[in-house]
Amino acid sequence: MFNGKRLRNLRKEKGLTMKDLGKRFSLAESTISGYENETRKPDLETVDKFADFFEVSADYLMGRSVSKAASGGSAYMDGGKGWTDEEKEVANAAIQAWREMKKKQQEQQDK
Repeated sequence: MFNGKRLRNLRKEKGLTMKDLGKRFSLAESTISGYENETRKPDLETVDKFADFFEVSADYLMGRSVSKAASGGSAYMDGGKGWTDEEKEVANAAIQAWREMKKKQQEQQDK
């Protein structure tokens, strides 16, 4: 699910108002407000545009990753620097298990 708080924080980090951000994407200020308050959900194309603009991953905006990294290569807070291959493997397995658990929880809520 789209994480409006993250969009708000990224917008504020860039020193933009909701109106400013809306203008950049040809969206109304009320639309940006809806996204940030999570009363509206952007389509995937818009999420992708936001990710490109803020130089973060779409997974970060969707709340699927704690890492802002736009490269998509690493889910580690420090980019995995100094980690052994085994440590990375264990971390990736844990992340994958967490994602699967969250997906199952969402499926149960959707029923």
